[in-house]
Amino acid sequence: MGNCLSCFKAPAAPSQTSDSMSSTKDKEDVQRPEEVQRLTPLSTAETQLNGNSKPMTEKPSRFCSLLPGSLGREKDVSEVKINNLFEAYKEPNRDVILADGIEKLCSDLDLSPDEFKVLILAWRFNAEQMCQFTRVEFVSGCKEMHVDSIKGIQQRLPDIAAEVSRDPELFKDLYRFTFRFGLDVGRGQRILPSDMAICLWKLVFTGREPLILPRWLNFLESHPHVRGIPRDTWNMFLNFAETVGDDLSSYDDTEAWPSLFDDFVEYENDAANQNVSKDRIDNNIIKERS
Repeated sequence: MGNCLSCFKAPAAPSQTSDSMSSTKDKEDVQRPEEVQRLTPLSTAETQLNGNSKPMTEKPSRFCSLLPGSLGREKDVSEVKINNLFEAYKEPNRDVILADGIEKLCSDLDLSPDEFKVLILAWRFNAEQMCQFTRVEFVSGCKEMHVDSIKGIQQRLPDIAAEVSRDPELFKDLYRFTFRFGLDVGRGQRILPSDMAICLWKLVFTGREPLILPRWLNFLESHPHVRGIPRDTWNMFLNFAETVGDDLSSYDDTEAWPSLFDDFVEYENDAANQNVSKDRIDNNIIKERS
């Protein structure tokens, strides 16, 4: 993930000896290796820095702009510095950063623990659990972000957040990560508690809140019997919010939506009808008095 492009440069040509100078004219028409490289088609597989082979015709991942090996990002990072940074926040007797360490990390980053950028950071670390960063997550995440200092993280997070706001596929990946991130894996949770889901919906939609979101959250808060949000419901809400619009007029109950969405739409329609009825009664009273 931390590869740079400098390793793909052709090696420098060896200096010519007196014997080779005499045959210079014969070699003038011979293409140099780098010229051949430019003129010949790319082979179907090129050796990567880590020794693996990968088809060069494959389209770059949408994540490439976030990766340290991207064009224009050739600066190396120090794994020693990253590990030292981890040591500054980890627990004294455990090789993991827990709540206190994360709070200190956020303070040094000038962030609040409940900010959107902290969610971005956890996403890039691919954290398995909330309020916890393992050494592997921290080191590999910093390498992917191509940072090895607090200043580097501070400078990188706004770039990643801007990329997420522009790229729907990146946002979808962040959105789906957020569900897993909110689960208590220690207790084997597979359904997100409603109160946690409400908090995470508010957080992940920071800066791009769907028009329907406040009414959806109000519905959940008004129905305490809805105790949890399954993964499918969480994932499909993103499509639901983009499809139905603010007035729910595009909602089709014959489609394969989760039943909770049916309940929500029915609740909203009933509330709208009640408001219409109330407005009619108020208007009749005003007419009678005038």
